[in-house]
Amino acid sequence: MDNIINGLSIVATPIGNLEDITYRAVKVLEECDIIICENPKHSLKLLNKLGIKKKLIALHDYNEHKIIDQIKDLLKNKNCVLISDAGSPLISDPGYNLVQYCIANNIRVTSVPGPSSIISSLQLSGLSISEFAFFGFVPKSKKKMEDLCKNISQKKRTCVLFVSSHKLIDFLDCLENIMAKRSVSICKELTKVNEFVFRGTPTNVKNKILEDKENIKGEFVAVIDRQTSKNQDFDNIDLYSKELKKMATKFSLTDVVEIVHKFTKINKNKIYKWLLKLKK
Repeated sequence: MDNIINGLSIVATPIGNLEDITYRAVKVLEECDIIICENPKHSLKLLNKLGIKKKLIALHDYNEHKIIDQIKDLLKNKNCVLISDAGSPLISDPGYNLVQYCIANNIRVTSVPGPSSIISSLQLSGLSISEFAFFGFVPKSKKKMEDLCKNISQKKRTCVLFVSSHKLIDFLDCLENIMAKRSVSICKELTKVNEFVFRGTPTNVKNKILEDKENIKGEFVAVIDRQTSKNQDFDNIDLYSKELKKMATKFSLTDVVEIVHKFTKINKNKIYKWLLKLKK
């Protein structure tokens, strides 16, 4: 049983299905004095369903420091709760500075765990999840997206990202160019009525999604398999031509082959042929 005291409770809320909220989360929300949330209108949908009426304070990326200054006395003397629009707060959501302030000022901070789209997507992916890395939202610019995909392609752990619907196909195109052999999982509308998981290579998944324009609507989480000796994805040498050309001006072909092989474990003969192709 929780001993409700003053400070900040970080409470996870449902990511889609409102019935996923925990008993403990409901209890903490019922007994708190103030709820700090991203969007009060959005949070009211859950709170109204639970029959909970509390003072709501909006906190987002643009006002976080201002709000902290306004509520610093409340944090010391009241029982405050931090929630996000969905899932576990602080994961690609505001609240970091608030928690840092509480820690720095010896204000109690506790976590009330619950639904997480990251964990749910990993569980549904069918991929190895003994080790994983989270990369937040896929960048808007194609250059940053490409750089991110190159980075992920070399990771020896499963990678998770949030993808907005209007960037989904661009992202799959990028994966297709850089990691054509890699297994991916695209989780749509987790825990909701229209939940669905697309699994396969980037090309397979993209083709399945494009079969129906309704497939592109909703919220998505991408899970990308770790790099292994069986799924090396250096197929498109053009993506790495600039880097390899720079190396070739500083080192001999033999040295470049050795360096690339050391970090990628790609067959040396294959690397050598790529370098000869770039020199033409």
